[in-house]
Amino acid sequence: MTDRYDVIVIGARCAGAPTAMLLARHGYRVLLVDKAAFPSDAMSTHVVHPPGVAALQRWGVLDRLVATDCPPIEGYSLDLGPVTLTGSPHPVDGVSVAYCPRRTVLDKLLVDAAVEAGVEVREGFNVESILANDAGTVIGVRGRSSAGGVVTDRASVVVGADGRHSLLARTVRPKQYHERPSRMAMYYAYWSGLDIGAFATTVRADRRRGWAAAPTHDGLTVIGFGWPIDEFHQNRGDVEGNFLAAIELEPGFAERVHAARRESRFVGTAELGGYLRKPFGPGWALVGDAGYHKNPITAMGISDAFRDAQLVSGAIDQALTQRRPYDEAMGDYQRQRDRHVASIYELTDDFARLAPPPPERQQLLGAISDDQEAMDAFISVTAGTLPAEQFFAPENASRMLRAVAA
Repeated sequence: MTDRYDVIVIGARCAGAPTAMLLARHGYRVLLVDKAAFPSDAMSTHVVHPPGVAALQRWGVLDRLVATDCPPIEGYSLDLGPVTLTGSPHPVDGVSVAYCPRRTVLDKLLVDAAVEAGVEVREGFNVESILANDAGTVIGVRGRSSAGGVVTDRASVVVGADGRHSLLARTVRPKQYHERPSRMAMYYAYWSGLDIGAFATTVRADRRRGWAAAPTHDGLTVIGFGWPIDEFHQNRGDVEGNFLAAIELEPGFAERVHAARRESRFVGTAELGGYLRKPFGPGWALVGDAGYHKNPITAMGISDAFRDAQLVSGAIDQALTQRRPYDEAMGDYQRQRDRHVASIYELTDDFARLAPPPPERQQLLGAISDDQEAMDAFISVTAGTLPAEQFFAPENASRMLRAVAA
């Protein structure tokens, strides 16, 4: 069987479903395929920071998420031991709230929105190979449906939104740059009876341990826990024991966890290296983790996927309508993506080391803990509503230090 589409998107989660939806809203014939059937869970940080929430609002999906009784998150905290920074992010497009939805809920909402936009969604479909012509241009996919039949589909553009181990990326072998090794392992689980109103992160750099907690669906709290990669193998056999020992570094929190009930097993990985890949080539594009990945300690994966879905769908639209040459439009997508992620990519890699920050950063964070406006600004960096380079710029750091001294 062979069919023809304008665009085929491989992967129907936080990068793929919005990309397909936005392209369909531009009037294209789009096929969205995924080996999963939705609702379906995925290993993931859950937090959607304000820029991601603003995207859901633009797309008309936010009200549906709110209707699922996902609790809003209006405050953030970062407990570093010597200082604790608390505040609320600066708004983006009028949005300053975050959410921490289960992926079983969020991904289904996004797939449903794609269907409503006119996308043909094929669940339970395993893409087995990427098709290319003699010139090396990607022209389609071949896969197997849940019923076992082999299907071949062709398109002008094939988009890989199929994660870190993307089949499309493995096939086209794009240039990979700004690589970072995996600094830490991260696992998470869900608890009942543990009320957390904020997105609360705790780091004990002197002991190289960190964790974060946030409220999610069904009255549950998700806690993600990280430890250094060089200790991974000696601790992976007892993740729970390692976690319980770590939270004893903050006795008040440990007491609350002991009084709560763990409702799931721990899920996680140590394969958390960072990279940027060239996200386009003849007939193909990459979006989400397939094109760019960093350690999840800053929980920006979903919001980044939403941003890149908007960028890549706009670039593909410009190319298919011939308003711009393909390489020009897609090159602009790459440049915009890389510009957006540059500073937070490096800051995330620093956080993932679970090591004490440089002395000048310690001085700055210690000073701003007495200034709510400055704390809100730093929280905005961690929430993605203020560029890190703007906050840490020497002139801004000096201004904040003078203001605190005054």
